[in-house]
Amino acid sequence: MVPYLQILFGAVTLMGIYSVFKSLLFNMHMFQLNGYRFSTHIGWIFKNLGRYAVEYIVFALSFTGLISHNALMGFSAAALLVAVGAVAVENRNRPQKKPLVYTPRVKRMFVTTCILIFAAFGGAVFALTTERKNIAFMVLGLIVALAPLSIVLANAINKPIEKAVNRYYLNDAKRMLKLSPELETIGITGSYGKTSVKFYLYTILRAWTDTLVTPSSFNTPMGIVITIRKSLKAVHKIFLCEMGAKWVGDIKELCDIVHPKHGIITALGEQHLESFGSKENIIKTKYELADSLPDDGRLYINFDNETIRKNLPKRPFITYGTTPDCDYYAFDEKVTAKGTSFKIKAPDGEVYAFETKLLGHHNVINITGAIAAANGFGMPLAEMKRYVRRIDAVPHRMQIVNRGEVTIIDDAFNSNPAGCRAALSTLSQMDGERILVTPGMVELGKEEYQLNREFGEFAASCCDMIVLIGKKQTEAIREGIESKDYPSEKLLCFEEFTEAMKHLYSMKTDKKKIILLENDLPDNY
Repeated sequence: MVPYLQILFGAVTLMGIYSVFKSLLFNMHMFQLNGYRFSTHIGWIFKNLGRYAVEYIVFALSFTGLISHNALMGFSAAALLVAVGAVAVENRNRPQKKPLVYTPRVKRMFVTTCILIFAAFGGAVFALTTERKNIAFMVLGLIVALAPLSIVLANAINKPIEKAVNRYYLNDAKRMLKLSPELETIGITGSYGKTSVKFYLYTILRAWTDTLVTPSSFNTPMGIVITIRKSLKAVHKIFLCEMGAKWVGDIKELCDIVHPKHGIITALGEQHLESFGSKENIIKTKYELADSLPDDGRLYINFDNETIRKNLPKRPFITYGTTPDCDYYAFDEKVTAKGTSFKIKAPDGEVYAFETKLLGHHNVINITGAIAAANGFGMPLAEMKRYVRRIDAVPHRMQIVNRGEVTIIDDAFNSNPAGCRAALSTLSQMDGERILVTPGMVELGKEEYQLNREFGEFAASCCDMIVLIGKKQTEAIREGIESKDYPSEKLLCFEEFTEAMKHLYSMKTDKKKIILLENDLPDNY
């Protein structure tokens, strides 16, 4: 190989190592956000093909290195060096809402991926010792271009290892549960509201008895297993287990781990339609919890949810909500500057008054569900009053943050149609300049456009100003807003959330600004 080609090979190698490193970090992050599912991640790649335009160029330039003429090969190698550098720029560090978590699984995938890449690089070095030295450039280019797929390949190679590791932890968690025969587990699931009900119930119950709860949004098999192995103690009497699902069978899988005695179904709605495929599959999956309960178990259902009313479980249940036909009936809601007051009529006919710092009709429903479940464990309603007053908003779920002349209603974790309408209804009841900031809803499958359009139509009737984040993502919302003849000067659009908030903080108004942050798209969007 002529000297300048050796220099180019070294330059491409060094730049390639850096580019592959940046590419692996980004794609591993996306793979983690996509739940380590092959089908989900490949689907995400196809939806974001434009994101990999530079990799296409590197892929094409890799094969031009097969040209044997040294002058042409030198030109293609130089072009390859520039393209490889562009991959590094494309994968530069960006602000992340939920950074990559370096779990043991991620570390194992990185090790396997590095082995694959070093093996390929070894092939490139070997090519330098043969008559086909130009193949070395092709291999280097392919390593960079195909780095995004190497993550998926490493996951496939590691699959037997991951299954064995998960099986060990799973069996250990089951063993620990067997050593706590008096522990009563209550599974909590629903299209929305499950995390809120879980924490509200925990706030009430922990003063009554020793209670274990899955932290944050730990609602997957491994999240629940981690909770059991790290936190379950012999003193615990109740385990509040949140159960999430994106696919048919997910809830049954969780029930097979913890074997819940009781259950709460908070709502059925159009969340994760993209993976479930249909509303019928959502109902079927959520009711896997009801199907798993023993005959002497209690099932609580939100009777305000229209879908639940129309699709009742095939076993006895206890209802809660804000209509008189509920077993636990909440009524006489009053919203003040300090929060919300309401009354609950219990199954025995007695009426109890409650106060909470939280705002929103849906929060009254969620608290009522928590009160009903706590009462089922033997806690008197009269005893719960002081603990209901202590309930704090779950972070990013209608969480009130006061910042001088601006009040933020942080509902960033909300991403379903019913929850969005509830948040907008709460905003409409408040005094001030009512402002909505939203990028819209995702993972709603074929109904996504229509549901976002309806969201826009309803927002137009509730807000004094609407700020959309991302022009392409929010087309359907804009269409719905404009269909209601909403003032064009009150409808703004920014590509970046920080840019939007900077504008709103600097905006002059005679009223106090009340800003509702509705939904926050994950990094893979």
